[in-house]
Amino acid sequence: MEKVPSAAAQYEVVGRGLVLLGAFVSFVLSVSFWFTGNHEQGIFVGLWVPSILALGALNEASRR
Repeated sequence: MEKVPSAAAQYEVVGRGLVLLGAFVSFVLSVSFWFTGNHEQGIFVGLWVPSILALGALNEASRR
């Protein structure tokens, strides 16, 4: 018999995925701004990546 993950475990997996997705989208947007000549916007959006990942790590640490 398979063990079904609890709702809390499923939400945790979804939350991690959303954090990683947000960081990835921010990275791609930053690179696209940079290579289209909008260097300042690229740097600004690029700074979101570590902020999003830090927020996810803080959220993870607060749950434990």
